[in-house]
Amino acid sequence: MCEDCGCNDPELVPVDVHEHILAGNDALAAHLREHFVEAGVLAINLMGSPGSGKTAVLERTARLAGDRLRLGAVSGDLATDRDARRLISAGITAAAITTGSACHLDARLVHDALHDLPWRTFDLFVIENVGNLVCPAIYDLGQAANVVALSVTEGEDKPLKYPVMFRRADLVLLTKIDLVPHLDVDLDAIRDALARTMPDPRVIALSARTGEGVAEWLAWLDARRPQAASRARRAAR
Repeated sequence: MCEDCGCNDPELVPVDVHEHILAGNDALAAHLREHFVEAGVLAINLMGSPGSGKTAVLERTARLAGDRLRLGAVSGDLATDRDARRLISAGITAAAITTGSACHLDARLVHDALHDLPWRTFDLFVIENVGNLVCPAIYDLGQAANVVALSVTEGEDKPLKYPVMFRRADLVLLTKIDLVPHLDVDLDAIRDALARTMPDPRVIALSARTGEGVAEWLAWLDARRPQAASRARRAAR
């Protein structure tokens, strides 16, 4: 497990196993992906550090998208349903996944949460993962794309220090951009670190507080929605 989650336990003892430890998760994730494709639902895995602004981005997304996007979400955290309640207040159909001690969501947790949501009616389903820059990147959740929220307050070297997360990202949302005038931060250094880590760097700078960049984020989502619908039509045939 430690080789998979990234903690690199020095006491790890090699064990001969016939099946990868994540095989069960991957099989269920593939099952989820088939359902999302069939229903034409664009599923996004939203990851990032605690406090990177994941929930705030979704709140602003809901306000700006209005009725043009039917939004659904699950929000993962070790304790409390505070983030899920924030999403519901913003008009998003949402449910909380409380992990207790697990530092990430897995396909089983997402699958079970869907039983309480009208997920087939969604245009966009966001899996707001537990705040963590390591383990969430390892687990497939059936998503169509990985999005990482990286706050300008976190420092310029985070992509270099946590490469697995950013290597697997399809998009990085550079959040809290409105704070730049008050910080000693070099945006070019952040973009350079992302370029060194991401195979195909794609970055959108935004502020959930002012709304700057959110329209570009919505356009990025819109560009992927027809792909989801097309896959659904092919699956139906």
